[in-house]
Amino acid sequence: MAKSGIGDRAGEVFAALAAAGQATRPQLAVACGLSKPTVSLVMAELEAAGLAERSGSSSGATGRTAAVYRLGPRAGYVLAVDRGSTQVALRATTLGGDLLDEDQTSRPASAETMVKAVLRRGSNRGPLRAVVVAVSDVVSPSGRGEPATMARIAAAVAALGLPDGAPVHTENNVNCAAIAELAEGAGRDHDSFVFLQVGVAIGAGVVLGRRLVRGASGAAGEVARLAYPWADDRPPVRDALEARLGSRELLRRARGRRPDPAPKTAAALFALAEKGDPVALDIVAEHAEAVGNLAASICAVVDPGLIVLGGGVGRNKLLRPGVVATVGRLSWPTDVVVSELGARATVLGAAHLARERGIQAVLAEG
Repeated sequence: MAKSGIGDRAGEVFAALAAAGQATRPQLAVACGLSKPTVSLVMAELEAAGLAERSGSSSGATGRTAAVYRLGPRAGYVLAVDRGSTQVALRATTLGGDLLDEDQTSRPASAETMVKAVLRRGSNRGPLRAVVVAVSDVVSPSGRGEPATMARIAAAVAALGLPDGAPVHTENNVNCAAIAELAEGAGRDHDSFVFLQVGVAIGAGVVLGRRLVRGASGAAGEVARLAYPWADDRPPVRDALEARLGSRELLRRARGRRPDPAPKTAAALFALAEKGDPVALDIVAEHAEAVGNLAASICAVVDPGLIVLGGGVGRNKLLRPGVVATVGRLSWPTDVVVSELGARATVLGAAHLARERGIQAVLAEG
C-alpha cells in the first residue's frame, strides 16, 4: 500500500474533514485553529495524496464562493460487524460516515458469504482501513484475556471469512451499543449514562464524561458477575444474576404460570401483556422490578443520571414503567428511557469505532 506521507497538520485537517463529512477551507481553518493559507497548502497536500477531493462549491453571505471538499478515493472505507449468536449484521461506511452498504442475516453460518459480497462491492472505494467486530464476550484491552474467551472471539472472527491481513479489531457488543447511544441515540446530550441491555443475556455499557469505561480487564459493565443472590441463607453463584434476568428464565417462569397458550418467545409474552392478559402482566411487572433492582444497583455505584434500556426485552415499552418505579423507590432521581436505536445500536456503534480506527490508520501512514 502506498504511503500517504501526510504531516501532522495535514493529519489534523484530514481528521476534521472526516468528522464533518464535507467542509470548505475556511470551515476547516476554524475547526483546526489554523490560518487559511496554511489550510490551503494542507488541502493541496491531501488532494495530491488522494485523501481529499473537491465535491462542489458554496456561496457565502458576501456572495463569494468557496470550494467544498470531501474525502478522496485513497481515504478508503471501513466495515462494522455485529457478530451475534443468532444474527449477524454489518455496515460499510466511508471514513466520513456515508453509508456504502449494509446487510444482515438470521443464519450466522452464512455470514461469510454476506461479508465477502459486501467487501467485493466495496472494493472500488479504496483500501479497507479497519474492521470492527462486535462480540458478546469481554474484550481485553491488553489482548491477553481468559484463554477460553480469546478462543471464542477468535473463532467468531474467523467465521466471517475476512481477507488475510485485514485490520480487524474487536469490541464488546454492549459497549458498541453504548457508543452508538452516545453518538446518535438517547445519550447524545448527556455526559454520563449507562446503556443496560436486557435480553437473552444482560450487560451494561458505562459512559462517564462522554467516554466509554472499559476497565482494567475490559470487563466494566459485566453486571452478570454481580454477586447474586445476596442473602444470609443463599450464597451468591457466578453469573446467577444473568440466569435470573435473562429471557430464558423469564420464559421458563411464564410457561410455568401460563401453560395454555405458553409463550414461546419474550416478544410473545409481551404481546399477551399488551393485550391485557393478567398473568402476562404480572410476570412482566415482576421482571421490570427485577431489572429496576439492577438499575438501582448501578446507580448506587456510578450515579449516571440516565439509564438507557436496550436488548430484546429491555427495549419493550411495557418494561420501562416498572423500572422507573423501582429506581425511584431505591435510588436518587435518574431518568430511564428506552433505546432510540433498537436492534441496530450495536452495529452502529461498531461503525463509529471503525471510522475512528480507519482515521487512525490513515494518520499512521504518514
